[in-house]
Formats: sequence, structure tokens, C-alpha cells
Amino acid sequence: MAFPETRLRRLRRSKPLRELVRETELSAAHLVQPLFVTAGESVREPVASMPGIERLSISEAVAEVTEIAAAGIRAVLLFGIPASKDEVASEAYDDEGVIQMAVRALKEAHPEIVVVTDVCLCEYTSHGHCGVIRSGEVDNDLTLELLAKTAISHAGADADAVAPSDMMDGRVGAIRRQLDEEGHSGVPIIAYSAKYASAFYGPFREAADSTPEFGDRRGYQMDPANAEEAIREARLDLEEGADVVMVKPALPYLDVIHRVKQATGAPVAAYHVSGEYSMLKAAAGEGWLDERAAALESLVAIRRAGAEFIVTYFAKDAAAWLAEEARR
Repeated sequence: MAFPETRLRRLRRSKPLRELVRETELSAAHLVQPLFVTAGESVREPVASMPGIERLSISEAVAEVTEIAAAGIRAVLLFGIPASKDEVASEAYDDEGVIQMAVRALKEAHPEIVVVTDVCLCEYTSHGHCGVIRSGEVDNDLTLELLAKTAISHAGADADAVAPSDMMDGRVGAIRRQLDEEGHSGVPIIAYSAKYASAFYGPFREAADSTPEFGDRRGYQMDPANAEEAIREARLDLEEGADVVMVKPALPYLDVIHRVKQATGAPVAAYHVSGEYSMLKAAAGEGWLDERAAALESLVAIRRAGAEFIVTYFAKDAAAWLAEEARR
């Protein structure tokens, strides 16, 4: 029936009515907090381009996760900043590396928290690329062995899940085979399946000290113009043994999140990346928008597009905001 019999505003008249018919839920359970863990003792080093985000030594990371857990966040994603780097990313797969030690410390202090580890080499290589360099290019197949070694070392430290973000062809299969062969068949893989060569990674590269010394990553990360290719990437990763597929970044790729979800039916994650976070922080700092409202609206949009969970630097704050709203 048409207007005036049909009046959609009837269900918008009050907060309880709006909540009653709300289609998309956002809660702390849908959020994952990234953490930058660095070598050293008692380190809390602010990241200039990411207000509110710090590089943390292991003891400080444990303290931060205490606050994160109290806010209702159930999962963290760890990125390591090693004491030294070399051409083959040796510290990435060192059993006494910063991430391996951090995982053990976090699981001892907070066994209830899901600890996910980023599996990539860019933070650990002296050249800043995500793999082994041969003849001026990243060698895909040589890199696979090192990625698998890294995943095994994380699993051996008791990581709950590993998340390869390098975008090498075949890395999910290589990691899955190695995990299964070495007694870690229960460790899931959260694959960065559609990771785009994006301009929105700038603040992260400062935080993780992972800017390439030469060239760029367009030879292995995806072209921002492509969406069908994202579906191919996700399907291939699932065939190789991925348990979750991820789209990164999130807001400029809401259509990709939706298409990947519709095409695969698999659990889909989205990474609300550093540039997206910093843009909102910068605009809020100038008084141009309401940080809380804009951040929560952004996260709802990502969930509405089809993401089961969201990796976001707003996780701890968003959980507190949601809890406050629930108490009203």
C-alpha cells in the first residue's frame, strides 16, 4: 500500500522502536584490536600519525590487553617490531622473537583472549618488502617457505589463529600443510585474501616501520580497480584451507566485502585500516565531525556490507561507547 497508509517513519519514532527493527548488530564481540608489539622494556611509544595508538613492549601489551578485555573485546591482532632486521626476515620465525614471546605472555595472562598473529615479513626485512628479494623483485615461491616457518613458530607459541597478509600466491596452502604436518591442525587461518595496494596504509607503515626501501607493493597486492579478482582470490584461499577471508581496507571496499560474502558464503573479516582511523581522528580533532558517531557509523557500515568481524584501531573505544549506549 502507498502513502498515506504506508508510513515508514512509524518505526523510527523512538529509540526502543528503532532498536526493535534494527537489521545490523554491532557489538564488542565483532571487533578485533590491533597491537604493535616492539622489542624492549616498559615501552609505550606514541604513533604520531595515529592518535591514541602506541608501540608497546611485551609487558605493556599485557597491561593493554587487560584494559581491552575489560572493555569487552575478545580478540587482538599482533604486529611485531623486531630489534633488528635482515634480508630474509630472520626474526619473523625466531622462536624467541618479539611476537612469539608476546603470544606466550598474553596467553598466560589472558587465556580467554583470542590472540591472532599477522604472518608477513615486511616488518622484519631490511628492505621493507613482504618477501625474499631476487633480481629486484619479491620471489613468490622462496617466500612461501619463510611464511610457513613464521606461522609454525606462532602456532608453537600458542597463537589462536594466524593471519597471512603478504599476498603471495599459494601461501595459504603452504601454511596449512605445514601447520597440519607439525601438529597444529586446529589452528585456523584468517587469510588477507583481498588486500589492495592502497593509499590508506601510510600511518601503519610508520607504526610498524615497514615502508619499502624501493619500489612499491603493487606487484603482489591487488589493483584497487578490481572486484571480480577479489572473489577469485577468496575462493582460491578457501580451496587452499583458509577458514576466514579478509578484505583490506574496509570503507573504500564495502562493495568488495559484500561481493565476497555473497560469492563464497564463508566467514568474512574486514580491516578498518590505519588511514581510515587517522582520517576520522584528524577530522574530529579539528571539530569537523563527531568522532564517536562517525566511527560507530563506519563500523556499522562494514558489518552491514557482510563482515562477520572487523579489525579496527577503534575497537577498545568503540566497545566502551557501545556499552555506554546500552546502559542508557
